[in-house]
Amino acid sequence: MLDASVRDVLDRINDAAEGTRLRVVVVAPGGYGKTALLEEITNAAVRVVDDAHLLDDASLGALASEPLLVVAYRPWPRRAALAELTRGAVAVQLAPFSREQVREFLHAPKPVVDFVFAQTGGVPAFVERLGAVSEVSSEVLSGFRAELDWLDPDLQKFLLAAEAGAAQRLDLLSSLLDKDFDEVSDIIEAARATGMLAEDGTLLPLAHRAVGALTRAERRIAVRQKLAQLQLERGGPVLELVRPLLDTGIGGPVFAAAAREALASDPALAARLFKASTGGGAPSAETAASWATASAMAGDLDSALRLADKVISASDTPHRRTAAEVAAVALAHRGQLARSTELFRWAATPYAAAFAGIGLIGTGHRFDETPPQPPTMLGGAASLMLQGVRQSVSGAETAALSTLVRASSMLEPAGGAVLLPDSPAALAALVAVQCGEPNVAESVLDRAVECGTGGVLMSVRHRLLQAWLHMLRGNLAVAREALMAVRGVFEPRDWIFAVALEVGVARRNSDLATLRRTWEQACEAVLRHPVDLFSLLPLGEFAAAAARLRDQERLAPHLAQAAALLRSLGEPPLWATQLHWSLLHAALIDENSVAAEEHAAALAVNRGHSRYCAVLSAAAESWLDVIAGKVDPDRVEEAARSLHAVGLWWDAARLAGQAAIRTSDRQVMVRLLDCARLLQGRPVSARRVESDAPVVEDSGKLSEREREVARLVLEGMTYKQVGDRLFISAKTVEHHMARMRQRLGSTSRSDLLAQLRHIVGA
Repeated sequence: MLDASVRDVLDRINDAAEGTRLRVVVVAPGGYGKTALLEEITNAAVRVVDDAHLLDDASLGALASEPLLVVAYRPWPRRAALAELTRGAVAVQLAPFSREQVREFLHAPKPVVDFVFAQTGGVPAFVERLGAVSEVSSEVLSGFRAELDWLDPDLQKFLLAAEAGAAQRLDLLSSLLDKDFDEVSDIIEAARATGMLAEDGTLLPLAHRAVGALTRAERRIAVRQKLAQLQLERGGPVLELVRPLLDTGIGGPVFAAAAREALASDPALAARLFKASTGGGAPSAETAASWATASAMAGDLDSALRLADKVISASDTPHRRTAAEVAAVALAHRGQLARSTELFRWAATPYAAAFAGIGLIGTGHRFDETPPQPPTMLGGAASLMLQGVRQSVSGAETAALSTLVRASSMLEPAGGAVLLPDSPAALAALVAVQCGEPNVAESVLDRAVECGTGGVLMSVRHRLLQAWLHMLRGNLAVAREALMAVRGVFEPRDWIFAVALEVGVARRNSDLATLRRTWEQACEAVLRHPVDLFSLLPLGEFAAAAARLRDQERLAPHLAQAAALLRSLGEPPLWATQLHWSLLHAALIDENSVAAEEHAAALAVNRGHSRYCAVLSAAAESWLDVIAGKVDPDRVEEAARSLHAVGLWWDAARLAGQAAIRTSDRQVMVRLLDCARLLQGRPVSARRVESDAPVVEDSGKLSEREREVARLVLEGMTYKQVGDRLFISAKTVEHHMARMRQRLGSTSRSDLLAQLRHIVGA
């Protein structure tokens, strides 16, 4: 294990004849292997002295006459007598093990070697003490106790400061130890001599653990508290010093300062630190307002509202406006947009004025002012958000989408460090969905999720809107998976979208059992979330579900409120068109031709406004013709493909499929069924021949349509659900199953399903 140069010196010592004058010094910190090297000396004529730094001057002087002398000692303390004794001696330099030497010493696999080397820095004594393990035990740490106990108090205090991360801060160390810089440097040299410091002066990881584990808790707390106070006085960061002091029962300004540091990156930690700063007492207005902000950013809206309300209720404090902004944000997420807007207006700060304008528009009030904003990311984004929402209700959909996308991009660098009532990405996605730009919605949401825009408070909303896009495209399994991935305790605004997603997926899957089971939640979600401009999408889904369940009366008051809101805004095409499209489908499901014609007429009013409005109007007319039994294949296919182009993939396939099963012309039926399958993203039959009757093949194999039926039945769908998915009747599905049972010779339904699993799986 010795380097070649050290081995050469050892050979010289062992080969030296009696009477030869040779002096060798071995200088290295503790644990570097000085004693192990001395044990390799076999020459009886050599006088060997270990730990010479512990000898007094008289003892060192007595060694001056020794001709063959090997002296080992630590580089600190420096002793004049020791320097005199070893003047002109051959010096042996001992270094820590390299990674390869650790492997050779331990005979261990690479992961273990990497762990041991990282923990010990290659210091031989520490490598031997730790052994070939991949975790540090309490027994290993206990081995440091004797070394730590005999260190003088200043050196122990320095090691505690190093454990706290202040090993390289001479200014802090000077104040902590009450020493000048030269004296502090001497203490650091003494610490290096223990072998516990890495080259950069910080504690080796193993020593760091030992110092933390073996020092009395009150001493560690006192040192950290003092360092934090000193750092705070210098205006430096204190978070890492204070973090371990949480839950110790102490408090004070350093905790509030640490909380402000943590706010942008870890608001939950910031809230805990603000709480600790009070020391168990009542917070000041400033602390309570900041604590409320941290709680809101961490998603704890109950605490945020409680703290903010106390500050707002207090008189003569400049922090009431901050608290009002926090409460307004929390209420926006709770679905109370009107009350949120009132608080934003009362706060009267620049940011609040912009968000109040968005809230006013969202609750059906015109707002044409442009409040000035500070030149910050949030200020610029808030101004653009207000401008974009205003454009969306004034008929400038393309400009609105562009403005909101720019607002979202502007906030990306801020990530989760901003507290928002709603995000520009979410608003951009709502606008994009309702003007036929699903790819833009997908892109802006993906970026918001990646950047963490709005933090924890906005993450659920962004992911629910991503799931909504999947639902519109007919990716129902993906939509449901995305919904299940964000399961939890939703705030009302997120809950209404989550329930609408579950309802929408169930309706599109013809899953009546799930629809019935979820309907009560849907009704409760609507009750808890007053109607506003930004909740019209879920309201439309609920309208279609209500028609399917014949329970329109419970939703009627909310739909009336939505209609009144749109009227108060002048029936903005962007927001009105999508709702009329949903209500058209509700009327079709309810077989209410009068209501369906009314909504088709409402869509026709805005037909010339935009491409999206024209597509939905044409599709509405095509639907009315199909329901009346008038199937024009060219018109249906054009309408279906146009719906697909604006992101309504499931609606597109549904229109083509329903037209196919309502025509008596076999060629038209085949053409429209193929169109529906293509719009669903499924392959078209190679023979381009499909009929309501099963296809019998002499080979005994299943036809492609039979395989489709089998696959869906094996997924647990009812015959009605399979028929809805394939645009055939439930009776036809039953015929397919009977034919497969006969062909496969199955003796029971369970036998048939077992054979189908084998066939479809293969």
